[in-house]
Amino acid sequence: MRLIGAVSVDPLTYEEVEADRTATGQALLVVVLSSLGAGIGARGFGSGSLEVMAFISAVATIAWAAWALVTYQIGAKLMPEPQTRADIGELLRTIGFSSAPGMLRVFGIVPGAAPAAFVITSIWMLIAMVVAVRQALDYTSTARAIVVCLLGWTLAIGIAVTLGLVFGPTVS
Repeated sequence: MRLIGAVSVDPLTYEEVEADRTATGQALLVVVLSSLGAGIGARGFGSGSLEVMAFISAVATIAWAAWALVTYQIGAKLMPEPQTRADIGELLRTIGFSSAPGMLRVFGIVPGAAPAAFVITSIWMLIAMVVAVRQALDYTSTARAIVVCLLGWTLAIGIAVTLGLVFGPTVS
């Protein structure tokens, strides 16, 4: 049920996850499944080796972790609102569930669908993350949550691209 609420970008689902300390494992599972979806869906870009799929799944997980930690620092430490009271666990749980739309990247495996699958799910995940951050950090301003998420997203993409360039498989 939480997964459906997360994909539906339901603020009440994110409030529930934020408050439930036992949901950390569930949030981690959502992140892992989303990352595996990226690895499998990336086959649609023409590189179907197991090595490439594993690498893309790993980079997706690392990029998520970077995004989550940077977002926590920006949102809770640099740009909090007066009522912001959040610990890292609350934010990691909500952000973990905000990666639920990323599981749909698996549909990138369908010939010709990879670009659309990755663009649509990336935007969907960003929207879900804005709601997750707004709820976890008790923001009254959606605009503040958008800025925090975009800053974190930009830095996470930079980390993922750097990892891909430095450690990624060669493309010929």
